[in-house]
Amino acid sequence: MKDNANDLVIIVDEFDQVVGVEEKLRAHELGLLHRAFSVFILRERDGKVEVLMQQRQQDKYHCGGLWTNTCCSHPRPDETIVQAAQRRLFEEMGIQANLHEIGAFTYRAEFENGLVEHEFDHTLIGSYDAEIINFNPDEVQDYQWVTITELETRMHSHPQAFTPWLQGALTIVRENWILVTDLLFSEVET
Repeated sequence: MKDNANDLVIIVDEFDQVVGVEEKLRAHELGLLHRAFSVFILRERDGKVEVLMQQRQQDKYHCGGLWTNTCCSHPRPDETIVQAAQRRLFEEMGIQANLHEIGAFTYRAEFENGLVEHEFDHTLIGSYDAEIINFNPDEVQDYQWVTITELETRMHSHPQAFTPWLQGALTIVRENWILVTDLLFSEVET
């Protein structure tokens, strides 16, 4: 299922209070602050935590071909953050998982095609332990499991290969590491 540019997004203020709704494409054309989410699916392997990364499909309306967290999108006006994140996680990656919100951040990024991502982005985590991911090829080009340390090294050496929101979302994960491991695993290395 392709992400529909006519879907409505929730327009919010800097405190994540709803101020209205707008068509997704129009919100990105105008750079309106809107509610979004970023999901990190994690697993434990050999005493280390790995995160499931996706490479966005080349045809996405922005950031096509870039690597990002497991899943990211926008809640619809009738959905909670967790409901929307679980829906999109299944639509994009074919994964059903319990998700836990661990924080939020705001960012703004302008793209060459004139669109602007200006999001109040909620960060969620969950766990999943399969080798094969049955992703949706309309949404995802590829996937990879990596440790967070390896991901941070790659982001430092090749920042242009990653989406602009990934650093902010990953910072939320790092800042809440004890909570993350308590929710999902026993203490393990990153």
